[in-house]
Amino acid sequence: MEKTTTIIPQGDVERQLWYCEQVAAVTAQWPERPLAFVDTYGCQQNEADSERIRGYLKKMGFGFTDDEERARIIVINTCAIREHAEQRVLGNVGALVHVKRRHPEQLICLCGCMMQEPHVAEKIRQSYRHVDLVFGPHALWKFPEMIYTLLTQRGRIFSNADEAGSIAEGIPVVRQDKVKAWVSIMYGCNNFCSYCIVPYVRGRERSRRPEDILQEVEELAREGYKDITLLGQNVNSYGKDLEEPMDFADLLERVNAIPGEFLIRFMTSHPKDATHKLFETMARCEKVAPVLHLPFQAGNDRVLKVMNRRHTREQYLEKIRDLKSLIPDIVLTSDIIVGFPGETTEEFEDTLKVLEEVRFDALFTFIFSPRVGTPAANMDDPMPREEKLANFNRLTALQDAISEEKHRAYVGRTVRCLLDGLSDDERYDLTARTPGNRLVRVVGGRSALGQFRDVKITDANKWSLFGELIE
Repeated sequence: MEKTTTIIPQGDVERQLWYCEQVAAVTAQWPERPLAFVDTYGCQQNEADSERIRGYLKKMGFGFTDDEERARIIVINTCAIREHAEQRVLGNVGALVHVKRRHPEQLICLCGCMMQEPHVAEKIRQSYRHVDLVFGPHALWKFPEMIYTLLTQRGRIFSNADEAGSIAEGIPVVRQDKVKAWVSIMYGCNNFCSYCIVPYVRGRERSRRPEDILQEVEELAREGYKDITLLGQNVNSYGKDLEEPMDFADLLERVNAIPGEFLIRFMTSHPKDATHKLFETMARCEKVAPVLHLPFQAGNDRVLKVMNRRHTREQYLEKIRDLKSLIPDIVLTSDIIVGFPGETTEEFEDTLKVLEEVRFDALFTFIFSPRVGTPAANMDDPMPREEKLANFNRLTALQDAISEEKHRAYVGRTVRCLLDGLSDDERYDLTARTPGNRLVRVVGGRSALGQFRDVKITDANKWSLFGELIE
């Protein structure tokens, strides 16, 4: 893999905007305004990437639809983190052959982490002939040029070369709503955990300049966004690669100083880079939400070493104790992999002990899924699937009980929440989020959507809270 980060010159980005104009000139000749369907799998970084794809598409003259039959362009932004996600994508892409047969002028584009995997891209090339464009995360910035080429020359394009990655500023963005916003502060990862494909498909760590990040947040605050999340594969290592190195905690403090009423969140954090300085900064900065997602993955030191996590169980627990001493009401979430190759049930018991000591508010739990190209994919894995599933069920049962107990403790309290969306449950009007990002289903207050309001919590279960808006 190439290791040198490419900073895309501003002139090259402006040329992509010129290509947007050329595509718009083509689409203007069509009988009606064309529509695009953008479907996103995976993490928040993929969501942020899809917002930039939509930004380009809007510049190219496209509107948007959720109906594949009506779309002139379909873009599927893929995730490679687990096998299940890959199989879902391939199944859905395969089904599109029938849609394209009915609409032969349709362009089908696949992008994201899966497309950066050589074996997947080759499978698409050979077996999914109805796909017109394949590109990895590193090539997203030149999406308009690729679309222009397809519209004027047809053929197929594959742009997934092995690169360290790039940073391109000035790409237009169409955000999903007017309340929450993602802001990527860095891309890639240098950690090479033995189970993880991310460093291979998203490249090495590269940080955006702080002035570009601050300008983006300032614009969001002026536009009235209330919930701003700083994104990176490992935000805690932000700034180490800049010409003038900058600590993530210092960036957080500068974002906090931007005028406006909004909450600051960030993810994801690696325990080895989560420092006392960061915890102090979180405690001191009034806009930084009292929530931290800090994956520990396994509770046994031998397993952690084979995972190449570069922290021990005790080091992790010590950081949690430090954080709780500074922010007693901190909401903690984490990731756990069950059944890593070679993990015994006795070693898995150490993971349960971490849950009992830390008492997370919520967990994202997964049974190990081998990723082609990672060291863990070639490790001996003797534990039967049934035993892994039994351990997984024990883990989720314990966490469900902890989550419900923590949620029940909210009942009767009044919490300042951000009303962030319409409820899909007809018994409730809105959804809201506590400062610690707990989901609340709220009765009343549709006119207050997008505002911070006091909500009285009336009920709870292991997944969410329920409440009434206090007028």
